[in-house]
Amino acid sequence: MSSEQSERPVALVTGSTSGIGEAVARRLAADGMRVVVHSRSSTRAGEALATELGGAYVRADLEAEDETRGLVEAALGRYGRLDVLVNNAGVSWPIPHADLAAATPADWRRLLEVNLIAPWVLCTAALPALRTAPGGGSIVNITSHAGVRPKGSSVPYAASKAALNHVTRLLAAALAPDVRVNAVAPGLVDTPMTRDWTQAHELWRERAPMRRPARPADVAGLVASVLASTYLTGEVILLDGGLNLT
Repeated sequence: MSSEQSERPVALVTGSTSGIGEAVARRLAADGMRVVVHSRSSTRAGEALATELGGAYVRADLEAEDETRGLVEAALGRYGRLDVLVNNAGVSWPIPHADLAAATPADWRRLLEVNLIAPWVLCTAALPALRTAPGGGSIVNITSHAGVRPKGSSVPYAASKAALNHVTRLLAAALAPDVRVNAVAPGLVDTPMTRDWTQAHELWRERAPMRRPARPADVAGLVASVLASTYLTGEVILLDGGLNLT
């Protein structure tokens, strides 16, 4: 590896073989970062994307703490540094919003494990490297407008994202000035996972001032802006096309 390559910052993006995560990985690579691509099971897609971006791929199940910590260890083993952590991976499922009894304790545990506990484990595992990153490390948590507005989503999903928003603020206060911590909170994003969410798409087209859901590139662009804003920390930035105004 040349000295010029070794000086390029390294970003770990979880859940980055499709949708928002893939768009973020592509954007950060285009901005000159070496990107560690991650997925739970899409090994072939992950390896292909990492090769295309000139980065690395690591498979890990974020419901397993040892594999979650191993994801950071693998990134450091490959590149010897970590400058950026983007906690993008998350889970949801189509429980009717008004059907409170549909969410079982097992559903709650899985959502909290992946959407809240895994990002916490990744943050703590990455912290020593982020503290020593040239110019300071940065964490961006991909949360959701559902964690800001108390309607429009299932209770356990919204609660997991609201908790991650608050963890973002707590970590920002604790880690400044060495590490900046922010959250990007999208509303509906047009991805393969959400293509069949007909009612949600109709809502965004009819009520959001921008008259459409976000595209993955919209989220990636905001993540890149957050990383470039070296005085920004502790913010949860809504990206919902203005739906919060209605």
